[in-house]
Amino acid sequence: MSLRVRLALFGAGVVAIALLVFGVLLYLLLSRGAVTNQDDALRTRAHDAAASLSSETAPRAPIAPSELGRSGDVFVELMAPDGTVLYSTGVLNGSPPVASRSLLSLAQQRQGAFATQGPLRLYVLPYSAGFVMTGQSTNVVQSNLSGIVVFLTISAVPALIAALIASWLVAGRALAPLQAVAAAAEDIGRARDFAKRLPSPRSRDEVAILAASFNGMLSRLQDAFESQRRFVADASHELRTPLTTIQGNAGLLARGPSVTEETRLAAATDIAEESGRMSRLVDRMLTLARADSGLELRLAIVDLQAVVDEVCRQAASTHPEPKLRVETVPASVEGDEDALRQLLWILLDNAYRYGRAAVEVSLEMDSGWARLLVTDDGPGIPSEHRERVFERFYRADAARTGSNAGLGLSIARWIVAQHHGRIIAGEATVGGAAFLIDLPLLRGS
Repeated sequence: MSLRVRLALFGAGVVAIALLVFGVLLYLLLSRGAVTNQDDALRTRAHDAAASLSSETAPRAPIAPSELGRSGDVFVELMAPDGTVLYSTGVLNGSPPVASRSLLSLAQQRQGAFATQGPLRLYVLPYSAGFVMTGQSTNVVQSNLSGIVVFLTISAVPALIAALIASWLVAGRALAPLQAVAAAAEDIGRARDFAKRLPSPRSRDEVAILAASFNGMLSRLQDAFESQRRFVADASHELRTPLTTIQGNAGLLARGPSVTEETRLAAATDIAEESGRMSRLVDRMLTLARADSGLELRLAIVDLQAVVDEVCRQAASTHPEPKLRVETVPASVEGDEDALRQLLWILLDNAYRYGRAAVEVSLEMDSGWARLLVTDDGPGIPSEHRERVFERFYRADAARTGSNAGLGLSIARWIVAQHHGRIIAGEATVGGAAFLIDLPLLRGS
């Protein structure tokens, strides 16, 4: 069953319940009013009859008394003090109605009493010569109420039909934007055209909010799709170069004795270097893939000064030139030690790759932050590229290109984000590149 049908049936059901409740309340109100009106008419007729009677005279018997089983007329009956019928304008099954002793006694006590006796509604009023009793068939009230029920039933049918039609039209109008969203999503999924957008409704209702949210989701999907496509294209390009080198040198070595020893050594060296480069590239791509899958680092207390000093010592022994200068102060952060080491190695590799004569690393504390600064005296990064260098496979310009695949800074930004910090690319005082990392300090630092 479609949503439109369910909404239409729901609207008709609500109207049906409302009509039912209204009909029951109206029936109860009218039935109570009908009984009250009948009692008022019987009381008034009895008092009028008692006022017109004289104890010296008695009314003449009616020529044709009403048969109360078939008539809805009000009858009048005079009774002696002992309840004997003296006069009656109506008969039930050929005999005048007789009031019960309890009704006569109650009427004597209350100066008038009502009772329903069989098919009749009775009122007994005492007067000086006995009792006056008026009555009417209860079928009169039931007939009136039956007419009301028939009227309510007949009028409810077109109301329900109108409610069903109105609910169907309103549901269709309300669901039309949702159908447009579904059709657009189907077209986008079929054509993979994430640039397509839904028209923005002029209203400010929930449908407009849905359309805006859907368009925002499409924008994010488009960005992610384009980024993923660029990532795959760049990864293919980066992997093709070492693979081509390895394949060519392997083919050269496969020629056997005809290759000189010097050529064989150069080919083996190229294979080893390109294999290492490809291994690093694949390792960094896997790191970014784990980051994209929602990997979160487990943070613990880390002595950041000790990590910086140790990594810088290892880097200085590995890269004698350019000269590395280190200045640190005691600082502790909540972080992942291995990830912080990887972060520092990425920045130092970048600095050593482009630095000419000097690489500097400093660690200081500033307003609750541990500030790590890595600089070099290389060509630097133009201001318009300082944000994009953190994108995958992006290189600022020809002066800072080479064998680097352009993934390290993307990993660095992810590591800093996992530590609730920030990383900024800038210009060093000596004119080269500078990378500033702020990590939140522990309170005791």
